[in-house]
Amino acid sequence: MVNVSQIFTPRHPYILLTIRSPCTIFVVMKARIYKSTGSWYVAKGLDGKFYQARARGIFKIDGITSTNPIAVGDEVELVIEDVQEESAVIDHIYDRTNYVARVSPHNKHQHHIIASNLDQSILLATLVSPKTSMGFIDRFLVSSASFHIPAILVFNKSDLYRKKEMELLNRYREIYEAVGYEVLLISVLNNTGLDKIRERIQHKTTLLSGHSGVGKSSFINSLFPDFQLATSEVSEWSGKGLHTTTFAEMFDLPGGGSIIDTPGLREFGLVDISRQELSHYFPEMLQQFHHCRFNNCMHINEADCGVKAGLAFGTVSEERYLSYRAILDTISDKQY
Repeated sequence: MVNVSQIFTPRHPYILLTIRSPCTIFVVMKARIYKSTGSWYVAKGLDGKFYQARARGIFKIDGITSTNPIAVGDEVELVIEDVQEESAVIDHIYDRTNYVARVSPHNKHQHHIIASNLDQSILLATLVSPKTSMGFIDRFLVSSASFHIPAILVFNKSDLYRKKEMELLNRYREIYEAVGYEVLLISVLNNTGLDKIRERIQHKTTLLSGHSGVGKSSFINSLFPDFQLATSEVSEWSGKGLHTTTFAEMFDLPGGGSIIDTPGLREFGLVDISRQELSHYFPEMLQQFHHCRFNNCMHINEADCGVKAGLAFGTVSEERYLSYRAILDTISDKQY
């Protein structure tokens, strides 16, 4: 029995030939996951082909209890079973540079990895039809910050905004730009404001997230019409978005880079964030820590609290502080 691994061919340096017997040669190559349905995956090999792949056994990654151990964006090792049928087996997952996860919608004690190996994230929000709450925005920003992923806020459907919505948008701009976040306004319908986003996403892997109905698929179609993703309107009776993306899926961008479209989220459950560290992911609060008398200050009723002082002086906005308190109330000490 011959078992030789890590033999790279001169003509195809990305292909690894693993010889299992004198008569059988398996082609093994590095690939990236583009779509995950839970049991089957679409992986793009370094040969440029897409393969239908399944996992070999159960993967366990240290420190992660996840409902989906293989996620979109993962770099994996593929064993090609049938070149003609383009089928393969995932034999190994390479280390991730980062990932974004949320509480599993089916099991609050497990995580669901949304995507991995990201350069940045975009939250697509709207102020009408449906309205994205500040609480949802802050949960997304906290999650991105906890995984060290830069985030951009993009507000869609500006063609529907009236005076009330524009006043709220200006307030959001004032709050979020002051703490380092970029806030953009677009209208997919009117094709306005999209050029700046094209610049931001080129040559990067970008996660696109948001509520159902905010226009994620329409947004991608407007940037790159060749994609032609399925879209749907907001439900007339509920005012909430209808799900058009069932699974996370990655698309290559013309000129380089990729964007990951995700299913619309009703809620964004945070993972692996304790009550004590929550305020670390609010940049304006982090800047006030050295003014707190106590190292374990929770910024609620403690004496000489730098965050509460910042609230009084306006360096911490009341809206963000209330959002912090609301999120804090959902985190149990028993989780950690």
